[in-house]
Amino acid sequence: MAEARTEQAPPLQRQTTTTTTAAAASGMPDFKQSVKLKYVKLGYHHLITHGAYLLLVPLPGLVAAHLSTFTLRDLADLWQSLQYNLVSVVVCSTLLVIAATAYVLTRPRPVYLVDFACYKPDEERKCSRARFMNCTESLGTFTPANSEFQRKIIERSGLGDDTYLPEAVLNIPPNPSMANARKEAEMVMFGALDELFAKTGVRPKDIGILVVNCSLFNPTPSLSAMVINYYKLRGNIVSYNLGGMGCSAGLISIDLAKDLLQSHPNTYAVIISMENITLNWYFGNNRSMLVSNCLFRMGGAAILLSNRGSARRRSKYQLVHTVRTHKGADDRCFGCVTQREDEDGKVGVSLSKDLMAVAGDALKTNITTLGPLVLPMSEQLLFFATLVARRVLKRKVLSFDVCSEIPAWARSELKDGSSKRVESGRLKG
Repeated sequence: MAEARTEQAPPLQRQTTTTTTAAAASGMPDFKQSVKLKYVKLGYHHLITHGAYLLLVPLPGLVAAHLSTFTLRDLADLWQSLQYNLVSVVVCSTLLVIAATAYVLTRPRPVYLVDFACYKPDEERKCSRARFMNCTESLGTFTPANSEFQRKIIERSGLGDDTYLPEAVLNIPPNPSMANARKEAEMVMFGALDELFAKTGVRPKDIGILVVNCSLFNPTPSLSAMVINYYKLRGNIVSYNLGGMGCSAGLISIDLAKDLLQSHPNTYAVIISMENITLNWYFGNNRSMLVSNCLFRMGGAAILLSNRGSARRRSKYQLVHTVRTHKGADDRCFGCVTQREDEDGKVGVSLSKDLMAVAGDALKTNITTLGPLVLPMSEQLLFFATLVARRVLKRKVLSFDVCSEIPAWARSELKDGSSKRVESGRLKG
């Protein structure tokens, strides 16, 4: 570490000496040394964000100054003028009332996230890495190479020793069945909902919208019907059961509930997002299907949304924007997650190697769409200026954030080739 400091000191000393000499020669202070760029940027953000308000500051003073010149004679003349233009006054007032009424009736209703609850299974369902490998090796259906393959995946997956699997999978031998799958679904859904109702104090009869999503388990009666029957929800409830839509179904459910809350005033919406493991455990030796065994676990969550005005005070968040991008038209995206049979006729979920690239591309598209909706105007102006400099003027420029945090001596020694490396390294960091 001492050697690194010794190597970096000369460029810093040279740059400081050069800057001081140039400043002394011009007779001007060195603003780069006296003012930090982050404060300049902070001032810029405040100026752009509150610029409209700053422009309106003199307006009350001008209005007050103008009103101070009014006399009783002026007010009498104004009243007489309005009397002679009664029709115009009535027409303008009527149009104003109609416009205000139309705005109130057609404006989007605010949607609030009141609270949520995540289901936590019993301790008996806990599956550590050692227990997972013990169950895997005890089955005898996996080859030694594939058992070792699963060991490597489970160690690199990021899952700890506090994940959970259903009883039917942990049993030796496993006993997956429709009855056990229903039992798992009921434990997850009812457990999360019981906690949600206890936290919020909302009665099941108050729920007007119910959306349940589970990609791989779609029994008859549906999962949403199971919830309605168990809690004896009201007969006019609007219920949906989403299946086969993968991990994105959770966000799709929120988007659906948001749209439904726009047409059903003064109500609550419950979203249950879960997956079922019992009937979807893979016992074959196709490695693209074995990955799902190492990644997916038992669990679920219930979310309470509302468009009631009284929910604003106690809600955690307000749902402002939802962005959806469907990549199903692309064959590579369409086939990245597929439930199918392997060569031996065993059903499993195949995960393609393109999954991460496809997910990253969809995320990039969503962020591009969401950016103009959530970024402040100051950041949008900076992005536009940088884009013009790069695409139109063909200039090699760094973003404002990157430049403000790179030392002055390092910026002075950056060349065209190294600028890209510094920018990418900063963004990754």
